[in-house]
Amino acid sequence: MGSTSAFQPARLVVGLLSSPSAPEAFGVDDSPIATALEERFGPSDAWGPELDFPWSAYYDEEMGGRPRRSFLSFSRLVDPAELASIKAFTNALEGRCAVDGKRRYNLDPGLLSLDRFVLATTKNRPHRIPIASGIYAELTLIYESGDFRALAWTYPDWASEEYRAFLRELRERLKRELRSRALPFREEG
Repeated sequence: MGSTSAFQPARLVVGLLSSPSAPEAFGVDDSPIATALEERFGPSDAWGPELDFPWSAYYDEEMGGRPRRSFLSFSRLVDPAELASIKAFTNALEGRCAVDGKRRYNLDPGLLSLDRFVLATTKNRPHRIPIASGIYAELTLIYESGDFRALAWTYPDWASEEYRAFLRELRERLKRELRSRALPFREEG
């Protein structure tokens, strides 16, 4: 019989799609999105690059044009068991920032560990695991042989080199932090 232990803490990374007409969400001092996220999750430690979003027109009508993608990472590591409540918070924040019932921001919280990147979602699919309150966890990328690898269901944006490069940088920071805290972790193969 196996014994249980606490989960290794993970780095919270929020991917953000923003409407072309929305105020900048990350990288500015007075951003309502970044402020609300930092009030809840603590200080941010990295803003990812702002990137075009050419992969899908899914959000175009609601957001009034093609959104842009950016990222925010937080310095406080979180218990992976918090993922459902994190997604519930980001969904509520999207709703508070909506205009006439249309979102200006789409927030995709995920947890980065040394082995994987997991996104939270409200959409049920066969490869997603129910975790709590209508929220599912999706194993989006796995880390092996020195890089993140996409899976058959990984959205093309998360599989892109730009996204994976940002996550690799955050992973290196996480590895240093876990080592400095003397937390156990498995070296990649």
